[in-house]
Amino acid sequence: MSTVKVYSLDNTPLHDLEISGALANPKLNNTLVWEAVHEYRARGRAGTVATKTRGNVSGSGRKLWKQKGTGRARISSIRSPLWKGGGNVHGPRPRDWSYNLPKKKRWRAVASVFAERLREGGVIVVDDLTLSSHKTKLLRSKMDALGLRGYKTLIIDSSENRNLMLASRNLSGVKTVSSLAINVYDLLLHEKLLISQPALTTLSNGILRILNGK
Repeated sequence: MSTVKVYSLDNTPLHDLEISGALANPKLNNTLVWEAVHEYRARGRAGTVATKTRGNVSGSGRKLWKQKGTGRARISSIRSPLWKGGGNVHGPRPRDWSYNLPKKKRWRAVASVFAERLREGGVIVVDDLTLSSHKTKLLRSKMDALGLRGYKTLIIDSSENRNLMLASRNLSGVKTVSSLAINVYDLLLHEKLLISQPALTTLSNGILRILNGK
């Protein structure tokens, strides 16, 4: 178990909170983190690059000269890859680059990076992330009060918190995700994590359930 201080959105200390060992104890596993990042980036590849084969390029289909008797090499089509403007041989084709990393490995990687951020002091826990308005200015003022100005910040809360989702969209370097949609890439990209106490509980329970095979 590890203990963190819980704050209000106005940066008022409220109470201490014990964090489950599933999120606080794991050591940074570089190999596992690399695998999780590689899978995440593979899922984001468009896979739409393509080149034209001899069947796709434009050009006549007639035989340019007879097969034998000319003294020249035989040729079947002007679209042959041997000719300038012909088709491409073994070029890239559209494909799906995504693959599935085992669920336990993915969430172990998340827990590993989260625990490292916790040890660095990069995790700020607040009691509630409910905003009275969807205005970006309001969220900016709350983040400034928490000392997050100038930091790339990942905000973690329920996806049902509509005001938070709307208010964070126009803030540069800020991204908002739900607790069970978190990924290793975002944890590494952002220097600070701002998470609500309910979201932290949901994340901790979710990781425990997955790692225990439930």
